[in-house]
Amino acid sequence: MKWLIPFISLAIAGSAAAQLPADEATIRGIVQNEIDTWNKGDAVGYSKDFVTNGTFTNIRGQFFTGYDAFLKQHQVIFDTIFKNTNLNQRVISLKFVRPDVAVVETVTAVSGIAQPPAGVALDEKGRLRTRLMQIIAKDNGTWKIVAYHNTDVKAGIPITEP
Repeated sequence: MKWLIPFISLAIAGSAAAQLPADEATIRGIVQNEIDTWNKGDAVGYSKDFVTNGTFTNIRGQFFTGYDAFLKQHQVIFDTIFKNTNLNQRVISLKFVRPDVAVVETVTAVSGIAQPPAGVALDEKGRLRTRLMQIIAKDNGTWKIVAYHNTDVKAGIPITEP
């Protein structure tokens, strides 16, 4: 009986660790979906991994709650300031804080912007550069974005290329 508790603990820990590579691949797939759907101007596709009650802060510091607001704001930008733009995005950090919660940080570059949003500067190549942090958690067994915080990188600040 003395060996049973350590054995069960080891089995559970091994199961969680074995799960992480598949979970990491799924999360990276969410980021890839963001790239693919942004580049098509597809707000519905871009929003598909956002949880119903998630939170969203955009590059101007505006804060929104819920899937509907996330979808609406992305539809607005795809129809206006970011129409026909190209997103390049790279994961620079992906950390599991629990087996069912990951913090993902990316660097992004959006090119093809006709007129940048008020208060936002483009870099020397005419791109909008941002740092995007997303909290992605399992919601009923499916990985979903629960928090999305995007901030623009100010002109002259060095940043890793996406």
